[in-house]
Amino acid sequence: METITKNSALNIQNLRQDFPILSKKVHGKPLVYLDNGATAQKPKQVIDAISNYYQTQNANIHRGVHQLSIEITVAYENARTTVQKHLNAALSQEIIFTSGTTESINLVANSFGKKYIKAGDEIIISEMEHHSNILPWQILCEEKGAVLKVIPINEKGELLIDEYKKLLCDRTKIVAVTHISNTLGTINPVKEIIALAHEKNIPVLIDGAQAVPHTKVDLQALDADFYCFSGHKLFGPTGVGILYGKEKWLNEMPPYKVGGGTIKTVTFGKTEYADLPLKFEAGTPNIEGGIGLAAAIDYVNEIGLENIGAYECELLEYATAKLSAIEGLRIIGTAKEKASVISFVIEEVHPLDIGTILDKQGIAVRTGHHCTQPLMEHFGIPGTIRASLVFYNTKEEIDVLVNGIQKAIKMLK
Repeated sequence: METITKNSALNIQNLRQDFPILSKKVHGKPLVYLDNGATAQKPKQVIDAISNYYQTQNANIHRGVHQLSIEITVAYENARTTVQKHLNAALSQEIIFTSGTTESINLVANSFGKKYIKAGDEIIISEMEHHSNILPWQILCEEKGAVLKVIPINEKGELLIDEYKKLLCDRTKIVAVTHISNTLGTINPVKEIIALAHEKNIPVLIDGAQAVPHTKVDLQALDADFYCFSGHKLFGPTGVGILYGKEKWLNEMPPYKVGGGTIKTVTFGKTEYADLPLKFEAGTPNIEGGIGLAAAIDYVNEIGLENIGAYECELLEYATAKLSAIEGLRIIGTAKEKASVISFVIEEVHPLDIGTILDKQGIAVRTGHHCTQPLMEHFGIPGTIRASLVFYNTKEEIDVLVNGIQKAIKMLK
């Protein structure tokens, strides 16, 4: 891949050549992949890193004394350091490898919840959360007799910060909100959300699954207590993700899962657990996933997240204008601060029908409730059609989407 200097224009056609799947045809039509919010495609650099692991590095980590084990242990821990530097975390041991955002949130809900949550306590989430940032807290509240509080949104899909301030109180034990909505594209003011909670010594978890592929995250500047994301949305492998936690919290929290790798000593009478980060990494991890995630991070950093963000903003503006011109189409989520995600409905037409017809034209979009059913209830709709854009998408692909929608509307009406 060619080196791209900061603030230079992206050569999109060159970058697209890094992604083998983009040359695929679907139903005889060139693939137009606009479902990046569900999972992003993988560049050759990531595919090659995973292939190289299996061909030349495959061994288990941390406990072997033979050369292969030593080499891959170093590579895996270097991958952890790559994540740490990418997020500007203070310490590498604050980076926990998980299977993804879902497990990361479950880890905190279970481990933090076991130690700190009791009957009558309150947990704050928002109305736009993905089910993965609702259900673990809901279950915790049911188990502990705690209360789940919800930050409302306005009709643009923006959090009502004044209402959030009213919810914060001495009973609040943790706040858990998304950085960027997977359905609306809303970029939440997470730094303000964290600061307001910290005024009352309340820790905050941020779901960064949709943010990390689009923007630079500086954890020390944000001051988040926990931050998590999934590798597969950052052009990396599936089955690997990250939980960042401040060392203070992670040291105090009990292990989430236990087994090989999480211990210092085991007797039938007592077990002494390992230091961070191994305390939270039971069993053989997704080693190739960690290696592939590091390769994905190196890839986006070579392009430059500032360059990516600027180009995706162009795509968002172009797509918003083009889609808004379609009669009967309504965009759901019109926040002032927004990432390159557009959800929309078309009057008198079910989203699934549109999605099915688009697929026949080689266009991949997401339809349904996007694991945000309470959000759909807020807007009084069964679901939306979602086009989620990244840097390898083009304005020409947006034109294909618009033409495809118009064709579908004629067929269905």
